[in-house]
Amino acid sequence: MTENFVVTIPDGIELDVAAPLLCAGITTYSPLNHWGAGPGKKVAIVGLGGLGHMAVKIAHAMGAEVTVLSQSLKKQEDGLRLGADHYYATSDQNTFTELAGTFDLIINTVSAKLEISSYLQLLALDGALVNVGAPAEPLPVNAFALIGGRRSFAGSMIGGIRETQEMLNFCAEHGLGAEIEVIPAAKINDATSGSSPRTCGTAS
Repeated sequence: MTENFVVTIPDGIELDVAAPLLCAGITTYSPLNHWGAGPGKKVAIVGLGGLGHMAVKIAHAMGAEVTVLSQSLKKQEDGLRLGADHYYATSDQNTFTELAGTFDLIINTVSAKLEISSYLQLLALDGALVNVGAPAEPLPVNAFALIGGRRSFAGSMIGGIRETQEMLNFCAEHGLGAEIEVIPAAKINDATSGSSPRTCGTAS
């Protein structure tokens, strides 16, 4: 290992909280940073899982107006607690009518197959829909959903070492971390067997 591939965990972030930032944190920070999420921008996050919850936290800390688009309202309380300003259920077709032409940036964090053209219609002029989820099936796109508003459909992976360090510093400055549950090593079998419901965790 050389110093070119090492990042420093700032003092303000506990190591167990920092670990998921090196995946979910940088995966969502990178497109939010690249596409200019910030004050005056309306950002939608599709999904509120491991990636989605970090995207909400980071976009909120950047100063954007944040909306969560989720299949149902089941996680609405969590979404608002994490920093979302608005929360909509995509199972309600009125959502797509009400929010048409609203967002400057949409980050899609889910791996399920979506009607991407419907989500593209939610973008404002020059808006971008960025995919960080990885669906197994192709996502068909209607060209007119892109052409009409000079919209973009893009993808993003993780960031480089420099941007990862920038993300860690940003999270430390704003008191951000992943939502985790620390599981004692003695109970690791229970965690992997799914004997108790949980959404995230680390072994200790």
